[in-house]
Amino acid sequence: MPGIVGYVVLKHGVVGTGLAVLLCLLSSYASMVLLDRARHNAEDGRALWIGGAGAAGGFGIWATHFIAVLAYRPGVALSFRPGPTLLSLLIAILTTSAAISLAAGHGIARPPRRAASAGAAMIFGLGVAAMHFIGMSAMRMPGNMIWNGTLVGLSVGAGVALSLAAFLSARRRTDTPFRRLIPALLLGLAIAGLHFTAMSALTIQRLPMAMAAGRMRGPALSSLVLIALIGIGAVALLSIGLAAAFFARRAERAVRTSDLSFRLLVEGVRDYAIYMIDPHGRVSTWNAGAERLKGYTSAEVLGRDFGQFYSDDERQAGEPQRVLADARAGSVTRQGWHHRKDGTPFWASATIEPLRDAEGGLIGYAHITRDRTRQKEDADRLAQVTRNLDIALENMSQGLCLFGPDGRVILANGRCAELFSLNVHDIAPGMEYRAFLTRVYAALGWAGDPLRRRVDEVCDLQMAVIRQGRDGQFLLRLRDDRAVQATVRTTADGGWVETYEDITQRLEAEARIAYLAHHDGLTGLPNRAQFNDLLRRDLTMAGRAGQRLAVICIDLDKFKAINDQHGHATGDKVLGVLAGRIRAIQAEDELVARLGGDEFAAAKRFHDIAELHAFIGRLEACLSQPIVLEGLELRPDASLGVSLYPQDAGTVDTLMVNADLAMYRAKAALRERICFYQAEMDEAARGRRSLAAAVWEALDRKQFHLNFQVQKKVSTGEITGFEVLLRWRHPEWGLVPPMDFIPLAEECGAILPIGEWVLRAACRAAAGWSHPYTVAVNLSAVQLGDDGLADQVAAILAETGLAPHRLELEMTETAIVVDKAHSLRILRRIKAMGVSIAIDDFGVGYSSLETLRTFPFDKIKLDRSFMNEIEHSPESKAILRAILALGRSLNIPVLAEGVETRSQLDILDVEGCTEAQGYFLGRPGPVATDTVETPANA
Repeated sequence: MPGIVGYVVLKHGVVGTGLAVLLCLLSSYASMVLLDRARHNAEDGRALWIGGAGAAGGFGIWATHFIAVLAYRPGVALSFRPGPTLLSLLIAILTTSAAISLAAGHGIARPPRRAASAGAAMIFGLGVAAMHFIGMSAMRMPGNMIWNGTLVGLSVGAGVALSLAAFLSARRRTDTPFRRLIPALLLGLAIAGLHFTAMSALTIQRLPMAMAAGRMRGPALSSLVLIALIGIGAVALLSIGLAAAFFARRAERAVRTSDLSFRLLVEGVRDYAIYMIDPHGRVSTWNAGAERLKGYTSAEVLGRDFGQFYSDDERQAGEPQRVLADARAGSVTRQGWHHRKDGTPFWASATIEPLRDAEGGLIGYAHITRDRTRQKEDADRLAQVTRNLDIALENMSQGLCLFGPDGRVILANGRCAELFSLNVHDIAPGMEYRAFLTRVYAALGWAGDPLRRRVDEVCDLQMAVIRQGRDGQFLLRLRDDRAVQATVRTTADGGWVETYEDITQRLEAEARIAYLAHHDGLTGLPNRAQFNDLLRRDLTMAGRAGQRLAVICIDLDKFKAINDQHGHATGDKVLGVLAGRIRAIQAEDELVARLGGDEFAAAKRFHDIAELHAFIGRLEACLSQPIVLEGLELRPDASLGVSLYPQDAGTVDTLMVNADLAMYRAKAALRERICFYQAEMDEAARGRRSLAAAVWEALDRKQFHLNFQVQKKVSTGEITGFEVLLRWRHPEWGLVPPMDFIPLAEECGAILPIGEWVLRAACRAAAGWSHPYTVAVNLSAVQLGDDGLADQVAAILAETGLAPHRLELEMTETAIVVDKAHSLRILRRIKAMGVSIAIDDFGVGYSSLETLRTFPFDKIKLDRSFMNEIEHSPESKAILRAILALGRSLNIPVLAEGVETRSQLDILDVEGCTEAQGYFLGRPGPVATDTVETPANA
């Protein structure tokens, strides 16, 4: 071997040798690339790749040989004969093509890999050897070629051995970058090794000049021409081969990338079960989605029949074979319940697609399955909703009809036909709107020309509304006096929904509400609002006609007593009887209304005053006549106040005020029941209004003050306490009597802040006394009706520091009976604090024993009216004894008010009265904060 290397180095030029080796390697690489493409390409394209590989490889081998020969330095002149030169090229191309074809398995039954590679190596190695020695025979030189047989055999054997290594290495399926480089190096080494070993076996023997000259005759290729031909051909063929290899490599890489991406995509899909089935029905691929959806791993299904996914009954019925038979004709999609490996069901949508090759031959099936359980559940729910909607439509209280943009019926519920007394089939889908209206109005009793005109009118009107995209309503009156309201609502697509509702009861209720809004619900007479409206109308009419107008305010004098004594039910019946009497005597131009409670009002337009007196007389008669109810004879009686237009007032409000003033004057009079308005009444009313306004201002301006009247024990003259008396000194009017401003304060509500001030001031004063006397404070009915009275008393006691047992609250029986239950609840709360409760002015009013028994009184205050006659009237003394005895029996002390003489005090002492107060014992007056003087010496 060292001899061969030395021979190559000594006998060959470096540049030529290097070029030959480079060309050898390039042609070898191109051959391996094209071999790989031929091996893995389709049958119809494989011959092209084999031919390309043979041409590129064969020419590369031939070019390597002759470039190396040209680099050889034999010491003699060389030229080349064309015939053997071209023959050697042909042999190189043919043997290379044959070797590539056999290695790629083209045109013959594929032998085992190693046998095919060995055959290809043998053909290739022998072909290279044949090309080499025939090419050597093409050399023309002045000498003889003498060959060393041993080295020639070695060169051929080395070429075949290295070719076998190259072809075997090319069979390996690796994805490394050196997959084709190693076979190319081995193949290049086989070519170069054979050439240079064979060249080392050559010895050239020079000939004499005469013989050499004869041998050099004939056509020959010079070295330059041969080099040019080799260079041009080699560059062209190698460029084509390498370009083909390059683009083939790119195409292969793209296909591999695409296949890999597709495989990764399919195998990575988890929402779909995707697997392949071969023509025999066996599973050949299994992706992650199939494993997740069906529960089988790939090891459990690959190579097995896909019929395992069917039930036993389906397999026995041949369902898997039937599915594949259907799929051969085209794509098959089916839905149904499938089961996973663990037996759980799911609703699946399965599609089977046939897979065919380029010639249309069946190569298998693609099976794609998706879990549609949720969609199935949604569809079932939607179906249930649709069924429920149908049920709801058929059970609606309203009729409903849906029309499309073309004006035809889409659907109508049963209630729609029922409302118009039609058969359900009378309103059919597809019916035109005009035909629908014709049937509806025919059911309402229309016929002939009136029916056609009515339908045209309604249809034109409604279609105009619908075309404008607006909603609308119209009312249909049925033959049985029912009222149906039709409501039209347009839809976005140009259609509309029409609903029909029986509103007969609603209209009746609205009419009833409208009636009640203007009439009194108990008597049926006009109410206050209606009376004011009608009165304004009558006033306008009277002014235009030059008439006079009388406004009459009426108050039932004994109605409250009837309610209190016989109950509100009886009072309501009395009002009903009076309303009936009023309607019976009322003329068309006369107006009578109930304003509320026991208040009525009337109005009449007249020319002659006699007409008014006649109307008033009729009113008085029907209001004063006795009413017999359940054996009871009741007389409500009434007081009437009259004001006249235009002399008394020119507006409705003023006429009502003046009539009201006149009515109150009639109530106050003992013998008059009817009173006409006089200007003096207005002056008195203005005076009361001024006084009421001054009452509200008096508290803020600190015009009120307190006086204290002493209370003493009758037997010993010992002071027990003081009663608080409210006094008002006005800067202009002077001292205003309590009997003038306290009732007015109760009417206008000012008594509440005034009473709170009195209670706080009295407690604060008593808390500063040096002796623990009690302080008595009067409560009005308005204060007793206040829910916050008990809390107010507790807060004032806490604020002033007065002990609760030192406070005594006085109230009249009249104040209590306004609302006995409420009063009892309030007084019990106050009593629980330790505050004393006294009943004032006892002996007048009701003086009910039931009141004494029910309410928690600590003291009875005898009214002062008894003291005026006690010295001279045996009856007054007898009443005094009875009240004192009643107090002793109930264990309630009695205090007598209004004691003004010694004789009155002595009588009280003899009869056993506990306490007394009056001018004889002490006049009311201010009390100092720190000391208390005895107002009188008993």
